[in-house]
Amino acid sequence: MPNKLICMTQVTLIHQLKEQGHSIRSIARKTGLHRKTVTEYLFGEPSQSQETSGTTDSRLSTLTGYFPQYDMELCRTGVTRHLLWEEYRRSHPAGYGYTQFCEHYSRYRLSLPNEAVMHLEHVFGDSLQFDFAGKLLSYTDRLTGKAVECPVLVCVLPASGFTYVEALVSMHAYYLFAGLNHCLEYMGGVPRNVLSDNMRQYVIKNSRYEYTFTELAVQWSVHYGTNLEATRIHRPKDKPSVEKHVHISYMRIYARLRDEQFYSLEALNSRVWELLDDHNDCPFSRGRESRREIFLASERPLLMPLPPEAYYPKRKTTAKVQRNYHVELGEDQHFYSVPYRYIGQQTKLEYDNVHVEIFIGMDRIAQHKRNITQWGYSTLPEHMPEKHVYHRKTLGWTRTYFEGIAHKAGPSSQEVFTRIMDSRKFVEQSYLACTGLKRLMEKYGNERFENACRRALQVPATNYSIVAKILENDMDKDTAQENTTIIPEHDNIRGADEYK
Repeated sequence: MPNKLICMTQVTLIHQLKEQGHSIRSIARKTGLHRKTVTEYLFGEPSQSQETSGTTDSRLSTLTGYFPQYDMELCRTGVTRHLLWEEYRRSHPAGYGYTQFCEHYSRYRLSLPNEAVMHLEHVFGDSLQFDFAGKLLSYTDRLTGKAVECPVLVCVLPASGFTYVEALVSMHAYYLFAGLNHCLEYMGGVPRNVLSDNMRQYVIKNSRYEYTFTELAVQWSVHYGTNLEATRIHRPKDKPSVEKHVHISYMRIYARLRDEQFYSLEALNSRVWELLDDHNDCPFSRGRESRREIFLASERPLLMPLPPEAYYPKRKTTAKVQRNYHVELGEDQHFYSVPYRYIGQQTKLEYDNVHVEIFIGMDRIAQHKRNITQWGYSTLPEHMPEKHVYHRKTLGWTRTYFEGIAHKAGPSSQEVFTRIMDSRKFVEQSYLACTGLKRLMEKYGNERFENACRRALQVPATNYSIVAKILENDMDKDTAQENTTIIPEHDNIRGADEYK
């Protein structure tokens, strides 16, 4: 405690004089107080008989000389006040402890003119702020075993703090606005304004007095009847709520996912939304309402209603109809059928996140539900030639069909068919090998085929080639003979009496 009690007016005067740039000695002279008393009220230093005022002033001036450098160091990744204090104490063993180090640095920061923070009053239903988190989430691709990194969209209603988070395929504008669609569906309404920074998916040009938004952003805002806004360039504090909630998402979502593994974007987002609900349901503090309770009571009723359908922007590309009457959507590397009579013609594809439409001129010749399975085929029977339809029906290729064929030969045959069909991610990819096994059964007969399959099961990776080779080399006959051979009696066989 200070060594002399003084009134609050004098305390206020001490701080005013300090902010005006007066030295400790000058403040003491103007207030009639001892220099040590002024120092104690300014910096909270304990009174120590062995410490002179000169020593105190020297330590403080040495420390404050580092502050401009510390401002720059704290902007670097991973640098904290505690790290800077440790470096300071290594150079000055008799310097300030960590608490006083932070106290002096905080006072220095508050004394800077640009450190003033304005309190913003948010109006319920007025604004939605969104941004991409700086850190990515990821899931593991089962086929390649590689990690697939996903950008994360964070949206917040500043008045209630109600938050939405989603991992996206990419930062492309089409996926961004699809994510915003999901956000508005999650909130059940549309705010009057939408604010973000100057990301290129959102803003084309930003001047001091005017913003130019992308055509896609304008179309999206018109569809939902909301107004677009953008922050000033390099002014993240223009959208402080979403900046804060990006940090909160690191603590309440990212941190809990750090030891969990996912194998699809859907599984990743499902877990993200579980943690998001926990966050929105968590009270601000003991006895206070949660974000969801405030949102439902005060903000949800003020949101504008959602339109009947979500907005999905159309994209366009071209493709030639191949001889198998399919066209390729290059973005997904997926193939869609068209009527076979258009083979060789050039088509135009228009697609969004849900549908794919295929045109020749102004005529739409096909429509499909979008499928992002790489190298997959979406085929409609009505697009096929009549003989192809008949051929497909006579084949009857299904898992049940091949299991019925294998059942006729025996249990080993059933196991071989099952292993081959289970070896592919899509069972349809194994049907060609199953057809080959069916032909081997017809050629060699059920008994030999069963024996060959019994022998093939001894190999860990059973496939069509192994079964075919066993039958071609008559190795299945050896197996059958070994199972029925009886060892004849002869003089070289020793009986039990030999081992007494």
